[in-house]
Amino acid sequence: MMKKLVNLFFMFFIAMPTPSLSENPTNFSETCEDGGGETGSSFGIGFGLVLDFGLYRSSCPEAESIVYSWVETAVLQDPRMAASLLRLHFHDCFVNGCDGSVLLDDTEGLVGEKTAPPNLNSLRGFEVIDSIKSDLESVCPETVSCADILAMAAKDSVVVSGGPNWEVQVGRKDSRTASKQAATTNLPSPNSTVPTLISTFQNLGLSQTDMVALSGGHTLGKAKCTSFTARLQPLQTGQPANHGDNLEFLESLQQICTTVEPSVAITQLDLVTPSTFDNQYYVNLLSGEGLLPSDQALAVQDPGTRAIVENYAADQSVFFEDFKKAMVKMGGITGGSEGEIRRNCRKIN
Repeated sequence: MMKKLVNLFFMFFIAMPTPSLSENPTNFSETCEDGGGETGSSFGIGFGLVLDFGLYRSSCPEAESIVYSWVETAVLQDPRMAASLLRLHFHDCFVNGCDGSVLLDDTEGLVGEKTAPPNLNSLRGFEVIDSIKSDLESVCPETVSCADILAMAAKDSVVVSGGPNWEVQVGRKDSRTASKQAATTNLPSPNSTVPTLISTFQNLGLSQTDMVALSGGHTLGKAKCTSFTARLQPLQTGQPANHGDNLEFLESLQQICTTVEPSVAITQLDLVTPSTFDNQYYVNLLSGEGLLPSDQALAVQDPGTRAIVENYAADQSVFFEDFKKAMVKMGGITGGSEGEIRRNCRKIN
């Protein structure tokens, strides 16, 4: 078993990006809409902005197919891109709502969110969003917001990876500002405890069930050793193993992280089906094979979250339904009605 784990985990360097869609490597985990929400409803911290499921059907009928085509191509070239695009949407919505602020580059008069610690040398997929936006601007100028592109691309990333499909609410505006400070403090850490995760999500109007379902986005993607070193403490300090720890799994992780520099050692968040969106993530948690401390905590720190994990591990269809509802809810956290439709997602008009 250990030999199998070591062989499969032995990916010390990040795969080189494709020439047409090059990206910076990550130093953090990748992360991470039918049903749950009525047409025109909005959730969370935004006020005065009404989202709709069919806004672009008349104003830009090609929008959905354009986004899907680019995402499909990007994921075929680099399967890891599915997790990267899903994570972009998460990191956008958790900082002052889903307003495209995560896409803004630093300028003389604006400090963006890309250099915040959770994002620096970690977020990727920006060139894919640029390509989608350029294509949309040629067909429907100043119509589809960058924030909506992120939401649609996140859904399509799940779909092309074998996950559920849903209809995305659209009508978001792009912010003219960003907040590096909020990106630093609002985004969950890979070492977060369950109470911290519950509180962080509840502050955005998301329930405990939403939190556990959205954590399932970690069925895709990769992480560096620097993001899960806390999982190795029982081996490194000689302390007793935590409840639910799988020592064989942890020993395999330790072999990776001690063979080369931890800042470049990288492995899959889900060893069994790394490029497929499914419920294997929850099965892994129950066997003590959650990669990030914050993931494994869902199965061992709280009976409420463990019950949800057990439910999702036993029935993938339940997970898919809850994930779709939670994505609609999270996508409805808007930045308000003030904003614009950027012509270039990296800068304000």
